[in-house]
Amino acid sequence: MRTYKENTSLTDFDFWSGGKDFADNLTYSELTEVENHLEDLYPDGMTETQINDIFWFDDGWICEMLGLDIEEVYNR
Repeated sequence: MRTYKENTSLTDFDFWSGGKDFADNLTYSELTEVENHLEDLYPDGMTETQINDIFWFDDGWICEMLGLDIEEVYNR
């Protein structure tokens, strides 16, 4: 079963596991910027698992999107 939450911001999202580890290292403005990119890429929305998996398994892609070095992000 899939459930969707309407209008959930990444700044309020309940990440888990590796997604949380990465998201906890991003600033409010960086999360907002990622959210804007994801809204453009996924206009029909995403499941919570899809969002968490991007932060967990595609952290390098997110850093690239933000122009950040992944090692610097994890060492904040």
